[in-house]
Amino acid sequence: MSYADLTLPKAVLFDWDNTLVDTMPLIVLSINQALTHFDMEPWTAEDVKKKTQLSARDSLPVLFGDRWQEALTIYRDFYHQNHLAHLKPFDEALPLLDLLAEGGVKIGLVSNKVGDTLRNEVLYLGWEDRFGAMIGSGDADKDKPHADPALLALSQLGVSPAQDVWFVGDATVDWDCAKNAGCLPVPIGFAHADAYTYRYAVESCGDLKKNVKKVRNAPWQ
Repeated sequence: MSYADLTLPKAVLFDWDNTLVDTMPLIVLSINQALTHFDMEPWTAEDVKKKTQLSARDSLPVLFGDRWQEALTIYRDFYHQNHLAHLKPFDEALPLLDLLAEGGVKIGLVSNKVGDTLRNEVLYLGWEDRFGAMIGSGDADKDKPHADPALLALSQLGVSPAQDVWFVGDATVDWDCAKNAGCLPVPIGFAHADAYTYRYAVESCGDLKKNVKKVRNAPWQ
């Protein structure tokens, strides 16, 4: 089934890290600051993709046990000192957002990054006007993969969850969050093999932009 079988969504929720912006190099550096502090082996980018899908408050206790808050401080201190300088939007990310806005689609962010940090990064890029909701870790009662942050974003957008709401993200927590909230999962990138099992998976923002142009009932048809 192709995107030509879909209608223009009434809303699209996006993950942030490694969906619209490439933050993987800095995430790898930051987590390795904490790992080496505790004499643990550093991770590769592939390790990070597989092991850090959950929010920090959910994943770090598993990794560091009772000392997870110390690890979190090390991670966040390094990340916050460097994150704006390393912030790099993916090619076609902004044109994709602009195309959706042109079609009257409401757009929101749902990230497992701490809410204030997420919003600071959006402000730094000057993209704040493009999102009607910006939900990060701690803004809802539970983080992804639970439905709560997606439902909170949709409530701020004034949209009910349905299959004509897309959730675009690069990780299984995004796709599970989409399903838990009753929305359509749209995997982006193929870092996780499960992405290939989804009907509307795309390779990049540019790929998604091309497919959005194929949907029915859009103003550019």
